[in-house]
Amino acid sequence: MYGAAEPELLPLPERVAGLLVKCDSPPRLAAHLRIVHDVAHQLVDWMARSRPSVVFDREAVLFGAATHDVGKAVHVEELSGPGSAHEPAGRTLLLGLGVSPELARFAATHASWAEPSVGFEDLLVSLADKVWKNKRVPDLEDLVVARMARASGRAVWEEFLALDEVLARIADGADERLAFQAAFPVRG
Repeated sequence: MYGAAEPELLPLPERVAGLLVKCDSPPRLAAHLRIVHDVAHQLVDWMARSRPSVVFDREAVLFGAATHDVGKAVHVEELSGPGSAHEPAGRTLLLGLGVSPELARFAATHASWAEPSVGFEDLLVSLADKVWKNKRVPDLEDLVVARMARASGRAVWEEFLALDEVLARIADGADERLAFQAAFPVRG
């Protein structure tokens, strides 16, 4: 490893690891995708345990989290600076590697969570992509809470408190995750 203590993170799925090899993913991108995948895993596990009435495609969320920024293999400058060119590029790249449109979409939707057509799975990927670094986005969280409340029948405030608690717990590990990601070079 590159010098930072490795936090306890789940490995990327083999299929995703293979895709990253095929697109010559920079080490920092692979580290970032591993982090967001791990955080998404924590979110979907919590949902399954505490909100079983909220129906969503768990495997799609995990794949989306593990590949959402894959377009940064093409737009490497966006690994260390702002930009959104990686979003459509990532979708195109995944489609070219044989990934279905239903799964490739996350590369393009992870930053457009406010669009009315965005599904719950897309919201969860977006949420994981924010909270891993302790970035809380109230508008995004409100959308997740509203969908949870509709599905569970619970009051919005109850769902807000529950989600807030799990996001705060996940956010507690942000410094360790940030240090881990920063330890990897932008270019391989």
